[in-house]
Amino acid sequence: MAGKFYGVGVGPGDPELMTLKAKRVLEEVDIICTPKSAVGKESIALSIVEEVLGGDLEIKELIFPMTHNQDKLNKFWDEATAEIKEELEQEKDVAFITIGDPLLYSTYIYVLRRLEKNTDIEIETVPGINSYSACSAAMNRPLAEKNETVAIIPAAYDYDNLDEILANFDNTVLMKVARNFDDIVAKLDKVGITENSFYASRCGREDEFITTDLKSLCGEDLDYLSMVITKQSIEEE
Repeated sequence: MAGKFYGVGVGPGDPELMTLKAKRVLEEVDIICTPKSAVGKESIALSIVEEVLGGDLEIKELIFPMTHNQDKLNKFWDEATAEIKEELEQEKDVAFITIGDPLLYSTYIYVLRRLEKNTDIEIETVPGINSYSACSAAMNRPLAEKNETVAIIPAAYDYDNLDEILANFDNTVLMKVARNFDDIVAKLDKVGITENSFYASRCGREDEFITTDLKSLCGEDLDYLSMVITKQSIEEE
Protein backbone atom coordinates (compact mmCIF):
# COMPACT_ATOMS: atom_id res chain seq x y z
CA MET A 1 0.00 0.00 0.00
CA ALA A 2 1.35 3.40 -0.96
CA GLY A 3 2.02 6.13 1.57
CA LYS A 4 -0.18 9.19 1.87
CA PHE A 5 0.61 12.45 0.11
CA TYR A 6 -0.13 15.82 1.70
CA GLY A 7 -0.03 19.31 0.26
CA VAL A 8 0.52 21.60 3.24
CA GLY A 9 0.18 25.37 3.28
CA VAL A 10 2.48 26.79 5.95
CA GLY A 11 1.09 30.31 5.86
CA PRO A 12 2.37 33.64 4.55
CA GLY A 13 5.61 33.95 6.51
CA ASP A 14 4.99 34.42 10.22
CA PRO A 15 5.55 31.00 11.86
CA GLU A 16 2.70 31.73 14.28
CA LEU A 17 0.32 31.76 11.31
CA MET A 18 0.96 28.09 10.49
CA THR A 19 -2.20 26.17 11.38
CA LEU A 20 -2.33 23.51 14.09
CA LYS A 21 -3.26 20.89 11.48
CA ALA A 22 -0.30 21.79 9.28
CA LYS A 23 2.01 21.45 12.28
CA ARG A 24 0.56 18.05 13.21
CA VAL A 25 0.78 16.67 9.69
CA LEU A 26 4.39 17.82 9.27
CA GLU A 27 5.32 16.25 12.60
CA GLU A 28 3.82 12.92 11.53
CA VAL A 29 5.02 12.48 7.92
CA ASP A 30 8.21 10.66 6.99
CA ILE A 31 9.47 13.16 4.41
CA ILE A 32 8.92 16.88 3.82
CA CYS A 33 9.37 18.08 0.24
CA THR A 34 10.24 21.72 -0.28
CA PRO A 35 10.23 23.48 -3.66
CA LYS A 36 13.23 25.63 -4.64
CA SER A 37 13.93 27.68 -7.74
CA ALA A 38 17.56 26.50 -7.80
CA VAL A 39 20.06 24.55 -5.71
CA GLY A 40 21.24 26.72 -2.82
CA LYS A 41 18.30 29.11 -3.05
CA GLU A 42 16.28 30.08 0.02
CA SER A 43 13.07 28.19 0.77
CA ILE A 44 10.80 30.44 2.80
CA ALA A 45 8.37 27.57 3.31
CA LEU A 46 11.13 25.41 4.81
CA SER A 47 12.41 28.23 7.01
CA ILE A 48 8.90 28.60 8.45
CA VAL A 49 8.67 24.87 9.13
CA GLU A 50 12.09 24.76 10.77
CA GLU A 51 11.18 27.67 13.06
CA VAL A 52 8.10 25.77 14.21
CA LEU A 53 9.36 22.18 14.30
CA GLY A 54 13.11 22.53 14.68
CA GLY A 55 15.80 21.19 12.36
CA ASP A 56 15.60 17.40 12.90
CA LEU A 57 13.55 16.72 9.77
CA GLU A 58 13.96 14.57 6.67
CA ILE A 59 13.89 17.07 3.82
CA LYS A 60 13.79 16.46 0.08
CA GLU A 61 14.51 19.52 -2.06
CA LEU A 62 12.69 19.68 -5.39
CA ILE A 63 13.87 22.11 -8.07
CA PHE A 64 11.34 24.18 -10.00
CA PRO A 65 13.16 26.87 -12.04
CA MET A 66 11.80 30.39 -12.50
CA THR A 67 10.84 30.21 -16.16
CA HIS A 68 7.76 30.65 -18.34
CA ASN A 69 9.02 27.97 -20.77
CA GLN A 70 6.27 25.37 -20.54
CA ASP A 71 8.38 22.48 -21.87
CA LYS A 72 11.04 23.09 -19.21
CA LEU A 73 8.41 23.42 -16.50
CA ASN A 74 6.72 20.15 -17.52
CA LYS A 75 10.09 18.38 -17.36
CA PHE A 76 10.78 19.55 -13.81
CA TRP A 77 7.21 18.88 -12.66
CA ASP A 78 7.41 15.35 -14.06
CA GLU A 79 10.77 14.70 -12.40
CA ALA A 80 9.59 16.02 -9.03
CA THR A 81 6.42 13.93 -9.19
CA ALA A 82 8.46 10.82 -9.99
CA GLU A 83 10.68 11.43 -6.94
CA ILE A 84 7.65 11.85 -4.70
CA LYS A 85 5.94 8.78 -6.14
CA GLU A 86 9.06 6.70 -5.49
CA GLU A 87 8.92 7.61 -1.79
CA LEU A 88 5.18 6.95 -1.61
CA GLU A 89 5.66 3.51 -3.16
CA GLN A 90 8.00 2.70 -0.26
CA GLU A 91 4.99 3.29 2.03
CA LYS A 92 6.32 6.61 3.28
CA ASP A 93 3.99 9.51 4.01
CA VAL A 94 5.15 12.62 2.17
CA ALA A 95 4.25 16.30 2.60
CA PHE A 96 4.81 18.97 -0.04
CA ILE A 97 5.05 22.35 1.69
CA THR A 98 4.21 25.70 0.18
CA ILE A 99 3.90 29.25 1.47
CA GLY A 100 0.38 30.61 1.65
CA ASP A 101 -2.31 28.21 0.47
CA PRO A 102 -1.46 25.12 -1.62
CA LEU A 103 -4.28 25.66 -4.09
CA LEU A 104 -3.62 29.30 -4.97
CA TYR A 105 -0.90 29.89 -7.60
CA SER A 106 1.23 27.12 -6.11
CA THR A 107 3.66 24.63 -7.66
CA TYR A 108 1.88 21.99 -5.59
CA ILE A 109 -1.05 22.14 -8.00
CA TYR A 110 1.01 20.69 -10.87
CA VAL A 111 2.34 17.85 -8.72
CA LEU A 112 -1.17 17.18 -7.41
CA ARG A 113 -2.60 16.83 -10.92
CA ARG A 114 0.05 14.29 -11.85
CA LEU A 115 -0.32 12.23 -8.68
CA GLU A 116 -4.12 12.24 -8.97
CA LYS A 117 -3.71 10.00 -12.03
CA ASN A 118 -2.54 7.27 -9.63
CA THR A 119 -5.77 6.15 -8.05
CA ASP A 120 -3.98 4.08 -5.39
CA ILE A 121 -2.40 7.18 -3.79
CA GLU A 122 -4.35 8.89 -1.01
CA ILE A 123 -4.02 12.67 -1.18
CA GLU A 124 -4.98 15.35 1.33
CA THR A 125 -4.57 19.10 0.95
CA VAL A 126 -4.14 21.15 4.13
CA PRO A 127 -5.09 24.80 3.50
CA GLY A 128 -2.98 27.69 4.71
CA ILE A 129 -3.45 31.39 5.38
CA ASN A 130 -2.69 33.22 2.16
CA SER A 131 -0.39 36.20 1.78
CA TYR A 132 -2.98 38.79 0.83
CA SER A 133 -5.01 38.06 3.97
CA ALA A 134 -1.87 38.61 6.06
CA CYS A 135 -1.05 41.84 4.20
CA SER A 136 -4.57 43.20 4.64
CA ALA A 137 -4.42 42.34 8.34
CA ALA A 138 -1.06 44.11 8.67
CA MET A 139 -2.70 47.26 7.29
CA ASN A 140 -6.02 46.75 9.10
CA ARG A 141 -7.64 47.25 5.72
CA PRO A 142 -10.58 45.05 4.61
CA LEU A 143 -10.15 43.08 1.41
CA ALA A 144 -13.86 43.55 0.77
CA GLU A 145 -16.95 44.68 2.60
CA LYS A 146 -20.68 44.80 1.94
CA ASN A 147 -21.21 44.01 -1.76
CA GLU A 148 -17.68 44.79 -2.97
CA THR A 149 -16.03 42.53 -5.53
CA VAL A 150 -12.40 41.37 -5.52
CA ALA A 151 -10.10 40.21 -8.33
CA ILE A 152 -6.90 38.23 -7.71
CA ILE A 153 -4.33 38.69 -10.48
CA PRO A 154 -0.99 36.91 -11.07
CA ALA A 155 0.88 40.06 -12.07
CA ALA A 156 4.17 38.28 -12.81
CA TYR A 157 2.74 37.39 -16.22
CA ASP A 158 2.18 39.70 -19.16
CA TYR A 159 -1.38 40.93 -19.30
CA ASP A 160 -3.46 43.25 -21.45
CA ASN A 161 -6.68 43.43 -19.48
CA LEU A 162 -5.71 45.18 -16.23
CA ASP A 163 -7.58 48.32 -17.25
CA GLU A 164 -10.71 46.23 -17.77
CA ILE A 165 -10.28 44.45 -14.44
CA LEU A 166 -9.81 47.71 -12.56
CA ALA A 167 -12.98 49.04 -14.18
CA ASN A 168 -15.06 46.00 -13.25
CA PHE A 169 -13.90 45.14 -9.72
CA ASP A 170 -14.02 47.25 -6.57
CA ASN A 171 -10.77 45.87 -5.20
CA THR A 172 -7.83 44.00 -6.68
CA VAL A 173 -4.98 41.86 -5.37
CA LEU A 174 -2.00 41.93 -7.73
CA MET A 175 0.42 39.17 -6.75
CA LYS A 176 4.16 39.09 -7.61
CA VAL A 177 4.22 42.59 -9.03
CA ALA A 178 8.00 43.15 -9.25
CA ARG A 179 8.34 42.41 -12.96
CA ASN A 180 5.59 44.80 -14.12
CA PHE A 181 5.50 47.22 -11.18
CA ASP A 182 6.06 50.51 -13.00
CA ASP A 183 3.38 49.68 -15.56
CA ILE A 184 0.97 48.68 -12.81
CA VAL A 185 1.47 51.96 -10.95
CA ALA A 186 0.90 53.89 -14.18
CA LYS A 187 -2.41 52.08 -14.74
CA LEU A 188 -3.51 52.65 -11.13
CA ASP A 189 -2.60 56.32 -11.45
CA LYS A 190 -4.59 56.58 -14.66
CA VAL A 191 -7.81 55.55 -12.87
CA GLY A 192 -6.99 57.57 -9.76
CA ILE A 193 -6.60 54.83 -7.16
CA THR A 194 -2.85 54.88 -6.49
CA GLU A 195 -3.39 56.61 -3.14
CA ASN A 196 -5.95 53.94 -2.15
CA SER A 197 -3.41 51.17 -2.77
CA PHE A 198 -0.54 49.69 -0.82
CA TYR A 199 2.54 47.61 -1.59
CA ALA A 200 3.74 44.77 0.63
CA SER A 201 6.64 42.35 0.43
CA ARG A 202 7.61 39.37 2.61
CA CYS A 203 4.64 39.95 4.87
CA GLY A 204 5.12 38.35 8.29
CA ARG A 205 8.88 37.91 7.92
CA GLU A 206 11.54 39.92 9.75
CA ASP A 207 12.22 41.88 6.56
CA GLU A 208 8.55 42.72 5.93
CA PHE A 209 8.05 45.99 4.06
CA ILE A 210 4.74 47.79 3.54
CA THR A 211 4.09 51.24 2.08
CA THR A 212 1.28 53.30 0.59
CA ASP A 213 3.78 55.37 -1.42
CA LEU A 214 3.83 53.23 -4.56
CA LYS A 215 5.39 55.88 -6.78
CA SER A 216 8.53 55.98 -4.61
CA LEU A 217 9.23 52.37 -5.59
CA CYS A 218 9.13 52.86 -9.36
CA GLY A 219 12.42 51.94 -10.96
CA GLU A 220 13.54 49.98 -7.88
CA ASP A 221 14.60 46.32 -7.76
CA LEU A 222 11.62 44.86 -5.91
CA ASP A 223 11.25 41.57 -4.10
CA TYR A 224 9.69 38.70 -6.05
CA LEU A 225 7.34 37.96 -3.13
CA SER A 226 5.53 41.27 -3.32
CA MET A 227 2.00 42.43 -4.02
CA VAL A 228 -0.19 45.46 -4.43
CA ILE A 229 -3.71 45.63 -3.03
CA THR A 230 -6.01 48.30 -4.42
CA LYS A 231 -9.39 49.71 -3.47
CA GLN A 232 -11.56 51.94 -5.63
CA SER A 233 -12.46 53.88 -2.49
CA ILE A 234 -11.81 53.72 1.23
CA GLU A 235 -15.07 53.86 3.10
CA GLU A 236 -15.22 55.80 6.32
CA GLU A 237 -17.82 55.41 9.04
